Amino acid sequence: MMNENESIMSEEKRTMERRKHFVMVHGLCHGGWCWYKVKSELESKGHKVTALDMAACGINTKQIHQIQTFSDYSEPLLELLASLPPDEKAVLVGHSFGGISIALAMDKFPHKVEFAVFVAAFIPDTLHNPSYVLQKHGERYGNRESDREISWCGGKTLLLLGPNTLSTMFYQLSSAEDLELAKSLVRRGSLFVEELSKAESFSKEGYGSVECAYVVCTDDLAIPVEFQQWMIQNAGVSQVREIEGADHMAMISKPQELSSCLLHLAENLNSINKNNII
Repeated sequence: MMNENESIMSEEKRTMERRKHFVMVHGLCHGGWCWYKVKSELESKGHKVTALDMAACGINTKQIHQIQTFSDYSEPLLELLASLPPDEKAVLVGHSFGGISIALAMDKFPHKVEFAVFVAAFIPDTLHNPSYVLQKHGERYGNRESDREISWCGGKTLLLLGPNTLSTMFYQLSSAEDLELAKSLVRRGSLFVEELSKAESFSKEGYGSVECAYVVCTDDLAIPVEFQQWMIQNAGVSQVREIEGADHMAMISKPQELSSCLLHLAENLNSINKNNII
């Protein structure tokens, strides 16, 4: 029979086991700032949350013309995983283009990732090059009217989301205040399609070995729901959740629902992993 001290220590151990380190990765032209609602919600539940700025995004001091490769762009995420202590794993959460960044991180550091969640995100497979889903999206939806600013620098296409694109395709169900925040904080970025189209596919041993889940945003106009569902089938993801009434920026328009979704997936995937232990 446990004494009081042993009981307290046992409860503390269970609490630490339930505590997750969520690492949030934003999409094109955005920054770690877009996770501010979900970050505070998860932290209030006792979890650790790191909302990263990719290179040349958010308050990162680099400029996009200084970023030569997709690995350079994703360096903040790769450095974070490399710096984790041996006994700590991260839960990666990638939104939109951030899905490609977390896939790269999973490929390089599969032992550092507990599981990954793609939120209305581009999710690659292990058969095609990393730009495959980006190019398929461009083929289907690239001709839509948009006020994106397109330029070229250093062999890569640069993009800046215009105010009309933000208001009608990204934030159409978000508050006017959050839309204004986004208009003031977005920065020019790149999808690195030129480089990623020539890169090798992510490996089954790395990226393919990590448990993944997908969160569908039903009212997404930037990555329409039918394309999200196609990517889910293409990547073979079995753990899928939906957030009704969420635009592309679910962390802004439906933060409590997304937070609950992430916590549910954490508990569900933990149970699956424990049941698979022999």
